[in-house]
Parts: sequence; C-alpha cells; structure tokens
Amino acid sequence: MRQNAANWLELAEKVWHFRRDVLTGAEGEELSRRRNGLKQLLQEKADAGKLKLGIEALEGVLRRTGGAIYPKTSLTENVEFFLVAAIVILGIRAYFVQPFKIPTNSMWPTYFGMTAENFPAGAPAPAWPARIFRLLAFGAQRREAIAPRSGEVTAAFFSNRRMAFTAKSGRTWLIFPSRMKEYTFYADGAPVTLRVPYDFNEFDSLLVETFFGSQAAFDAYWEDQYRKGRFVEREVQLDENGGNFIRALVLPLPRRVQAGEPIVRFDLMTGDQLFVDRVSYHFMRPRVGQGFVFRTGKIPGIGQDEYYIKRLVGTPGDVLEVKAPVLYRNGRPITGAAAFELNARRVPPYGGYTFGDSLYGARYLFKGQTATVPPGGFFAMGDNSANSSDGRVWGFVPAKEVVGRPLFIYYPFTRRWGLAR
Repeated sequence: MRQNAANWLELAEKVWHFRRDVLTGAEGEELSRRRNGLKQLLQEKADAGKLKLGIEALEGVLRRTGGAIYPKTSLTENVEFFLVAAIVILGIRAYFVQPFKIPTNSMWPTYFGMTAENFPAGAPAPAWPARIFRLLAFGAQRREAIAPRSGEVTAAFFSNRRMAFTAKSGRTWLIFPSRMKEYTFYADGAPVTLRVPYDFNEFDSLLVETFFGSQAAFDAYWEDQYRKGRFVEREVQLDENGGNFIRALVLPLPRRVQAGEPIVRFDLMTGDQLFVDRVSYHFMRPRVGQGFVFRTGKIPGIGQDEYYIKRLVGTPGDVLEVKAPVLYRNGRPITGAAAFELNARRVPPYGGYTFGDSLYGARYLFKGQTATVPPGGFFAMGDNSANSSDGRVWGFVPAKEVVGRPLFIYYPFTRRWGLAR
C-alpha cells in the first residue's frame, strides 16, 4: 500500500507541474492539501487503512483536475510511452552509441561487408527450415535467376569484363527505399533479371565461380570468344532515371539450362552490424590503428553524405608512404593494429598495402610518393587495400566529420560477434 501511495504522489506531482497554470485557486489549493496529506501519512508510516483513505481522497481531486494526464486513456498512455522511448533512443544514437552496418568489403577480413554464399548448378541449397534459421542468425537472403526457357545462357558485359547492370530504385525489407543493381541474363533469348543492393560488389566473382571456376579460366574463355567473333554489341542503360547508355558486349556463357532451372543461385549475407562509440573522441584524440567512422558529405571526391568505416593510419603532421606490401608512417613501418602487421607480412587472407592507382581514380600514395596529413585532417585506409576506395582516392577526413570508433559487433551471430577490433 505504501508503494501504491508513492505512485499516486508521483502522478499528483506530474499533474501539478503540467496543469497548475490552468487550475483555479481552489483546485490548486485542494490538490496541494491532498498531496501533502498523503505524503504526511507515508512519513508517519500509517497503516494500510489510513493510506487507502488518503489515496482515495487524492484520486478524487486528480479526476477533477488531471485533464489529459488523469484519467488517462490507453491511447494516450501508449503514445506517451512510445514518444519517450523514441526520444531516449534518438538521444542515445545521436550522442553516445550509434548502430552502423558495413556495406562493402574494404575492411575485410577485419569487418565483413555483404558477401554471397554460392550454390552453383548441381550443388545443394538450404531448404526452407535452414533458410529461416540462416535469415535470423546471419541475415541470409536468397537471390536467384530462374531460366524462363531452355537453351543457351547469354549476358552483357562492360569492356572491363564486369557484367552489365542498370541502377534502379528498390526497397530493403519491402519498406526502406534503396538503390539496387539489376542484372539481366538471357535463356534462349528470354530475359530474366536479378537484383542486389547497390553496395554489393561481389557479383562478378560469384558469376565467374558459377560458370568458369576461376578468373584465369574466364579470361581465357573471353579471349577465345573474342577471336571467334561471338560478341554482339548492345546498348545498356546505366540508370533507370537517366538516359545515359553505354556500349556492352553480349557473351554466350558456357552452359545450357533447362526451363525452371536456376542460372545463378546464392544467399546474400548481411554485412557486419556494429555499435559505434560517439563519446570517446570528445575527450581523447583518435589513435592510429583504431577503426575509424566518419561522415563523407564534406569530403571532396565523395560528395554523398554517408558513413564510412576505415582504419586510421595518419594524424596531422604524419608522413605516409606505401612500399608494397608495407605502409610506412614517418619513415617506419606503421604500428598500432594487428592488421598492419598481417598486411605487411601478407598473412592470408590479408593481401598487403597497395599503391594508389590512377586507373581507379587515386590521387595519393602512388609508387614513390609520400602524403603529409594536414592540420585538422586525418588519413584513413581499408584493411583490404587492393579493394578499398579510401584516402588514396579522396584524400583527407576533416576533423569535424569524425564520428567515432567501432565498439561491438552485435549481428550477425558469427565468430566475429563481440568487441570490435
């Protein structure tokens, strides 16, 4: 009964603070008198009977003076609960801990972006019970292109030997707007499409594995088909919202399919999802070797306002140079993270640090070139240096754009689950 009385006093205090400016003098005086009376009973440790009478007297006043606060409808109570919860969650996200999903594999194998588990022709694929478990545990979502007709499979490729695609608008989880890549196969000339998130960059490796087994076999097949003149040119629209078309080459693939058979089939595995510590960098400087999360909207060369995660390799005044496979900082091999040592020794699957390459738009750290980090800036690179668009391409991260450091991988439930490295 004492706990019950304390709850009623809390409600009475809330009514007083929210509504005292609209209460009449008599109403305000009665509310104060009943509050003080119940409070006095609690202080005197009155018995349950007296507390019950005090509660009933206070409740009668609250019913007349509470307005929307009391008596409270279930709708009002639920709206208030969810509103407060949303404010708390947004506050935590803005100032303390922010969830972050890694889309690409520029930091692989330290952090995983989206990857694919391939199920080529003849290989068994998980059935529905296993698919549901994999969806919950690993975020695995099935992607497949089913042949509409029996016959030869063909597909269009860009001149760099990557399969042609069109950028399209789509939705993630059927709700959230997102950008997608749409690939088109042809079975006996009949088209069938397959969509993946725009940030998924492993589709070409998956296609090579499905149809050729290795990149060397694909390259040899490409040269052979070119000599035989089996390529047919076709215009491919790069974006559904624009009129930009590019020339592509239609290539017959070395496999025939039956109607209803999958041309390609794989599970798309979600990237690592982690919490980012937004507090520490308000009190301490970012340290070389830490994971490093920042916003990109004010970085020339990126433009899009997104969140990136790389590894911090340079602070103001540092001089950086790549002598493949080693990254040098101020004339010495860089230290501060296990990934630095693993890359320097090319311990599989780490491949070592690579030079900037003008073919891929790099502007910094070409062979024999150094880069000095300016005041108020930082330099970040991916652990997967050969497959990372990082500071070599877009330069320095302004200090004001730094968000924080990775804290904890909370999903998927793999061996990487736990404290971030």
